Amino acid sequence: MLVRSTVRRLLVVASTGAMAAGLRAAVPPARPTALPASIALTSGWLMQDAANVDATDDAISTVGFSPRIYAPQPYLAPSTAAANPAADPGHNGDARPLHSSAWTQAPGPSSHAWYRATVPGTVLSTLVDNHVYPEPLYGENNRPNIIPESLCRTSYWYRTEIDVPRDYAGRRVWLTFDGINYMADVWINGRRIGDIRGAFARGRFEITPLVTAGRRAAVAVLIKPPPTPADPLEQTQQWGLGLNGGVMSHDGPTFVAAQGWDWMPAIRDRNIGIWQRVTLSASGPVVLRDPSVTTSLPLPRTDAADVSIDVPIDNVSGAPVSGVVSGTLGEIAFRSAPLTLDAGASAVVTLTPASTPQLHIDRPRLWWPNGFGDPSLYATHLEFDVGKDVSDAVDFNVGIRQIAYRLGDRDDLALVVNGVPVFAKGGNWGMDEAMKRAPRARLDVEMRLHRDAHFTIVRNWVGQSTSEDFYDLADRDGLLVWDEFFQPAAGLDSGRERGETGERDLTDPELYLANAREKILRFRNHPSIALWCGRNEGAPSPSAVADGLEKMMAELDPARAYQPDSDAGHGVRSGGPYAWQPPLGYYAEGRGAPLTPFKTEIGSVSIPTLDTIRAMMPQEDADHFPNDDWAEHDFATGGGNNRSAQYLAMLASRYGDVSTLPRFVRAAQLANYEAYRALFEGRIARLFNPSNAVIAWMSNPAQPSLTWQIYGYDLEPFASYFAVKKACEPVHVQLREDSNRIVVVNHTPAALPGFSYRATIVDAGGKTSYDKRDAAGTLLPSAVTDLGELPTASDVSFVELELRDASSRLVSDNFYWRAGAAGDFMALDSLPVVTIAADLSRRDTKDRISIAVTLANPSASVALMTHLQLRNQRTNARVLPVWYSDNYVSLLPGERRVITIDAAAADLGGDRPLVTLDGWNVTTLSREGKGRRPVAIAPNAPAIVAR
Repeated sequence: MLVRSTVRRLLVVASTGAMAAGLRAAVPPARPTALPASIALTSGWLMQDAANVDATDDAISTVGFSPRIYAPQPYLAPSTAAANPAADPGHNGDARPLHSSAWTQAPGPSSHAWYRATVPGTVLSTLVDNHVYPEPLYGENNRPNIIPESLCRTSYWYRTEIDVPRDYAGRRVWLTFDGINYMADVWINGRRIGDIRGAFARGRFEITPLVTAGRRAAVAVLIKPPPTPADPLEQTQQWGLGLNGGVMSHDGPTFVAAQGWDWMPAIRDRNIGIWQRVTLSASGPVVLRDPSVTTSLPLPRTDAADVSIDVPIDNVSGAPVSGVVSGTLGEIAFRSAPLTLDAGASAVVTLTPASTPQLHIDRPRLWWPNGFGDPSLYATHLEFDVGKDVSDAVDFNVGIRQIAYRLGDRDDLALVVNGVPVFAKGGNWGMDEAMKRAPRARLDVEMRLHRDAHFTIVRNWVGQSTSEDFYDLADRDGLLVWDEFFQPAAGLDSGRERGETGERDLTDPELYLANAREKILRFRNHPSIALWCGRNEGAPSPSAVADGLEKMMAELDPARAYQPDSDAGHGVRSGGPYAWQPPLGYYAEGRGAPLTPFKTEIGSVSIPTLDTIRAMMPQEDADHFPNDDWAEHDFATGGGNNRSAQYLAMLASRYGDVSTLPRFVRAAQLANYEAYRALFEGRIARLFNPSNAVIAWMSNPAQPSLTWQIYGYDLEPFASYFAVKKACEPVHVQLREDSNRIVVVNHTPAALPGFSYRATIVDAGGKTSYDKRDAAGTLLPSAVTDLGELPTASDVSFVELELRDASSRLVSDNFYWRAGAAGDFMALDSLPVVTIAADLSRRDTKDRISIAVTLANPSASVALMTHLQLRNQRTNARVLPVWYSDNYVSLLPGERRVITIDAAAADLGGDRPLVTLDGWNVTTLSREGKGRRPVAIAPNAPAIVAR
């Protein structure tokens, strides 16, 4: 590893002038030669259990080591009972033991042949890709009698061989690991070159003396597991979801959620492996280290910006080196004065508008949060030039923006971006994916789903989703990030189930702080990061960690806010509730407490679509719910958690019969919509008075789940997604369900004149009992406008609200079902079946298919929760992902609505599209499409409840 000697901070001016002590003037070069390309090492890796490797460490890391390669075979279950939990008498929750150690454990992989390794990826990903184990997240494949717990207590060798490019000759050669878990010894060509400690630390090694340009080199990595991987709890109907993780947090910087949480089962290898990129690169004698860019605006004006850049540089050679720092920010070019760096010395070159006038920018393109403007980014390039050569370079994006953290004289946390108050409406990411299988293409879709739901923030819970792609895509989509470090809630410890009490401190605070430091240095230039949070639901501990984080923030990122605790301080609170509530419950904090200004966690059960449920488990398990397969996917009863029993009882008492899966899913989508819309509307209705934020627990699923999320692991959105999308509109009309008043929420900083609204009430028989049109006046900026009270009803009724602008364009609409005196919706089951008339048109571009579906209700009854899905007509398989302008829409008698559907043409595989329709009381007639680009429509028969 590189050891810095002298470190100096240099304020470098654009012209030659007085230089800091120790630096001498040098002539600036012209047109430096570019660096050789870096190489991503993603292929050729092999992996094996260290206990099965007889060779010595140096031999494994030597060119020519030729282990036997495993030939993947189709996975075969070891026994019927192990492979099919339905054959186990405990499958329905009457005998399953609580802890994994009490289960019959499957044996680990016995082959001594090496597996072709998945890099980036985890140990378990490699074993699944080699068919040693089945897909863990399907059914109950993840149980310890199928995938053994021994995987997280074993060290593993990885190795590959690489051809060092010829154009690396005469340069410094570097081997860089962006992330391993948990610890690694790194070897090259028979020599141990260092170690990496913690899942969030990088390893950067100079290997110049050990390799030769144009020749082959061998790399070997010994991955070691966390010291305390814990004995996880098994999610069953008898024992429920148990206590959340905790034990692994004592090891500090790792994927603590992999021990198991109430939204994810334990992952048997605890996500150890080479989980991020490995690259080979070359440089000259001076290298760049983690530059820092800060931006400021002359608020309230935004017509100019100042950019300051700190560029740490290291001379890794044994002689003085002269050169310049140069760069571009978008189209703006700049460079430092010439400088000389002594042998083995380090310095920080600082460029400011005072010294480098180009960094004062007139009329900058600002980075705005989603819904407030474009999240503009400036491509930024920095390099150190030595004579005619580029010694080292780095490329990244910069967003020009400024964040403040208070509104007026209130002490409550708020986000004010570029002088504009931004309500933080968003979702918690517990982990991007249970096994860290989160390639950029998948994250791209997930971030877009959040953006299209009108979210402005995502919370990186306990830092479990820390990767460059995560932040890049948040930058692109204008999603602010509440970013955390690696300690979960204080006091969590599954050892309590065995009689242990109290919280144990981190075993290695220095290791923890080193990983935290790496995270800040690596990601601090991302404009999406709004603030850092020290810990989830508790103060960082021990005191060495708390104090260390405070000092680190002041040193490395003083412009950003640091919130030590996600559950305390400056009006910030977590604490749920997390179970389903009727809409009125989301308008209050609960327990008689006043509404929390900045709510970091509050959630509800969110049941997937029928297709998504059937895709996550065998049909027998899906139809016979709730059993242990449902518990494995986070829907459990018994023990200390009665979520599933209470939820089923609520559905039955509120909506009627839910005894079959189609009836259950149909009612659950109503419950999804009611709860998730109210979860946001209940706080948005108090916009900045006092509510500044609501972050749903949770938005993104780490595994196929039956409890918290707004879209499925398969990326299909549920009714909860479209409820959130409705509630979070930038300009939004809603019913305040706590006061029965119509309000309009204007999130934008502009006053909006000339708006009008319409409110309609229809009874269960389809008869209109109230219809009012009126002016809404001017909608105040960043505020809520009250439009008056609606009449109540003694029976089940429907409320439709519409908001139009001065041009009569529909800006926002909303549809509610209201219970009568009985307090339930049993009457909905008596609604007549409505046959929806649908006209479809299609417009294709080079690689996209766009379908416009005009839905019409020709009946005298309300059509409730009409749901569309795009499918492949030949196979009937869903097309995923798909972008719907709206879904689960309700239509009054005679009403029409247009929904657009957008999908990648490649996802249809060259076949024709089919749109299917289902809902609470709707169907449609099958019709084949006509013309050159036909689109067919049909009822989604399996999801339609027979009358």
